[in-house]
Amino acid sequence: MAAVRKVTLFASRKRRGGPSPAAPVAAEASDEDELPIPSDLNTVFLGGLFLMGVLAACYVAAEILLPIVLAFVLNLVLQPAMRVLDRAHIRHGFAALLIILVLFGTLAGLGTALSGPAASWAQQLPAGIPKLQERLGFLSRPLAAVQKFADQAQGLTQGDQPKAVAVAVQGSGLSDRLFTGTRSFAGGLLETVLVLFFLLVSGDTFLRRLVEILPSFKNKRQAVDISQQIERDVSAYLFTITIMNLAVGVATGALMALCGLGDPLLWGALAFLLNYIPILGPIMGVVVFLLVGLLSINTLWVALLPAALYLAIHIIEGETVTPMLLARRFTINPVLVVLALVFWYWMWGIPGAILATPMLAITKIVCDRIHPLKAFGHFIEG
Repeated sequence: MAAVRKVTLFASRKRRGGPSPAAPVAAEASDEDELPIPSDLNTVFLGGLFLMGVLAACYVAAEILLPIVLAFVLNLVLQPAMRVLDRAHIRHGFAALLIILVLFGTLAGLGTALSGPAASWAQQLPAGIPKLQERLGFLSRPLAAVQKFADQAQGLTQGDQPKAVAVAVQGSGLSDRLFTGTRSFAGGLLETVLVLFFLLVSGDTFLRRLVEILPSFKNKRQAVDISQQIERDVSAYLFTITIMNLAVGVATGALMALCGLGDPLLWGALAFLLNYIPILGPIMGVVVFLLVGLLSINTLWVALLPAALYLAIHIIEGETVTPMLLARRFTINPVLVVLALVFWYWMWGIPGAILATPMLAITKIVCDRIHPLKAFGHFIEG
C-alpha cells in the first residue's frame, strides 16, 4: 500500500505540474543537444588539419580556385534569371549564353566607357603631387615625429647589429608585368565564363545526383534544404547589395558633379564598385575622393566636400537602409566580417574581399543545418 501511495503521489505531482526527477535531466540533455560542442580531441585536431589543408590549397591554387568560386557565386545570382527564361521555353544552352553575354557585355561596355576618364586622371596625378604635398604640409611634422620614433625603436631592438646594405635588383620591366597581369586576368576570366556557362546549363544536376547517393531520407531533405537556403539567401544578399550600390553610385556621381568634379560617371562607377567591399571599400573611397578634391578644387573647405558627401552617403546606406533590408536574412558578427575581409584579401586580393561576405554567409547556412556544426554557426551569428 505504501508503494501504491508513492506512485499515486508521484503521478498527482506530474498532473499538477510539480517537479519530477527526470525533468531536469531531460532539459539538460535537450540543452546539450541543441548546440553540440565537439569534445573529442582527435576529431577537433583532424578537423583543424583539414581546414588548414583546404586554406593552404586555396592559397597555392588561387589561379584555378578563384575563378571557380566566382563562377559558383555568380551561378547563385543568375539562377532566378535562368528559371525565368526556362518558363519562357528557351533552351538551357541558349539561355545561359544570353545571360553571360548580357552580363559581361555590360561590364565590358562600362569598362570601355570609363577607361578614357580614368587614364586622363592617371596622367594628371604626377603633375598634381606637388600640389598635394603643399596642401597636406601640416601633416609633415607629425609624420616626421612618427618616423623618428619608429627609427629609434628599430635601433633599440637591433642593437649594434650591422646595417643592411641596400642592393638594387633589376627585375622585369613594367611592360612584362603588365603583360603577365593581363594574361592572368584573361585566363581567369575565360575560366570563370566557361565554368559559369556549364553550371547554368546543368541546373540542378549536381543536387539531384547528390540526393540520389545520400543514404537516408533525412539526409536527402537536409541537402535540398541547404542548397535552397544558400541560393535564396546569397542571391537575395547580392541582388540587394547591387541595387543599393547602384543607388550609391548614382547619388555619388550626381553630388560629385554638383561639387565641380569632372567625369561624374567615373566617380559613380567607382563608388558602385567599392561598395561591394564592406568597410574597407568605403574607407578607400573616402581617401580617393579626398585626394581628388584636393587636386581639383582650389578652396580648401570645398575640396573636402566630395569626401564628406561620399561619407554621408555611405553612412545613410550602410548604417540605415541596407541593414534594414538584410536583417532578416543575414545576422553575421561584424568582427568576423572584418576578419574575413582581411584574410581573403590577403589570400585572393580584391576578388577575395568581394567574395568574403558571401562565403561567410554560406558557411553559416551550412553550419546551422548540420547538427555537429551548429555551435560554429551560432558563433558566426551577429
